[in-house]
Amino acid sequence: MTENNENFKVKVSTEIGRLRKLLIHSPDSGLGKVVPSKAQDWLFEDIVHLDTIRKDEYDYYVKLLMYFLDPAKIKGKLAEIDSDTSGRKFFKPDHPGFHGSLAVIEIQNLLSDILKDPIIRKKLAASVCAIEGCTYKLQLQLIETEPAELAKIFISGSMADDLMIFAPIPNLIFTRDVGITINSHILLNKPAKKARSRETLLMRYIFFNHPLFAAYTGNILEIPDAAQHFLRPGEEDEHRTTLEGGDVMMVSDNHVLIGCSERTSAYGANEAIKLLFDNNVVNKVTVVKIPNKRDFMHIDTVFTQVKRNVWTLLRSISGNQTSGPAEPIYYLIEPDHKDVTEIIQFSKNREKPVSFDSIEALLNDISKNELGSAEETQFIYSGNGAFPYDAREQWTDSCNLLAIKEGVVLGYDRNDKTIEAFKSNGFNVVHVKDLIQDLESGKASAEEITDTLILMPSAELSRARGGFHCMSLPLLRDEL
Repeated sequence: MTENNENFKVKVSTEIGRLRKLLIHSPDSGLGKVVPSKAQDWLFEDIVHLDTIRKDEYDYYVKLLMYFLDPAKIKGKLAEIDSDTSGRKFFKPDHPGFHGSLAVIEIQNLLSDILKDPIIRKKLAASVCAIEGCTYKLQLQLIETEPAELAKIFISGSMADDLMIFAPIPNLIFTRDVGITINSHILLNKPAKKARSRETLLMRYIFFNHPLFAAYTGNILEIPDAAQHFLRPGEEDEHRTTLEGGDVMMVSDNHVLIGCSERTSAYGANEAIKLLFDNNVVNKVTVVKIPNKRDFMHIDTVFTQVKRNVWTLLRSISGNQTSGPAEPIYYLIEPDHKDVTEIIQFSKNREKPVSFDSIEALLNDISKNELGSAEETQFIYSGNGAFPYDAREQWTDSCNLLAIKEGVVLGYDRNDKTIEAFKSNGFNVVHVKDLIQDLESGKASAEEITDTLILMPSAELSRARGGFHCMSLPLLRDEL
């Protein structure tokens, strides 16, 4: 990392402003070691083919990010990067030919950087070994390992000879969940599942010790457990303090959305709200309580923003559903409140919170009253709002889109009905392979592209149950 660290800026006050810097993690060898018997323990629904997910899918994500965020690294060099003789060195974090971008920043390289400090190397090796139950002999061996190799071991769980010494952390590709940038602060996660403990530890060390973030160490917020949490009876999930970045959205400069979901508890949301208010980060937080189901997981799996006045959304949790007269059964049994979406908005200087009847009502309020949209708010529904396509395509992340700039978003190519919905709402649709060729030739310009859904290959990536919103941790966006 060669940029003058004093010039490294962290600030995000919108979901859709032009993206300038983000953290990603390219699929590592640990992803190729997920076995069926442990897949769900490691929070994967399926096993993936590593070469395909890298070469045929994720590499296109990296290339596209480069054309928008760091074109000097790729423009005019695409033929060489894609050549059979290149060996994919441009995409390999531990290779001398790696792109090394300071706009598209690879977590593995940041980890390798801080491990060059012998004190950090000792502390982090001891911490990882404590979490993973390793022997003291192995701990000493890891301390003596070269930093770049040790970074790979901490992430993949495997030694250089391919011996697995602890579980991989395949979810690290979903960098959104390890933290979220809120204005000039970084809110670190507190994961719900044990499988994410090591990645949380690694990210904490990176944010507090890497020179890139030296100016922001006072702005890193860690969520504590509630006071005397250890006195609570039992270890039920609803009593734990958990929060993941997929449940946090920075929708305007003073407004954060926090989801209560399968992965973020009410206690986690409570502690986050107190942190944000006490540190004067924002003055408004809206909690969106979605059904506690694996289908949904985080709020960014059921809605994301496309433009000031355009959002993609899963209709079945939206609250604006039309139906005929209620059947008698609706009067005879109590509704399951776990299937109800609730929306509660808290303000720093207001005594009582306010409620919204539906997600559409909340998002319309944001578009109109906070982002100043004079146009009618549009909702592009997963699967074009039709069952069973809405549920099928939400499962493959039709609502989990990453905005590179306002109106230009990345999504999977397999969600056909959602793609139709984008077209009917006036959006262009282009496949990433074609767009990259046009960007390289000059036929297309990153500055001139507007209102476009960019289709990304997804046969393997979609098996991991996360889209490009999940696979990004924005550090810097232009303000709207």
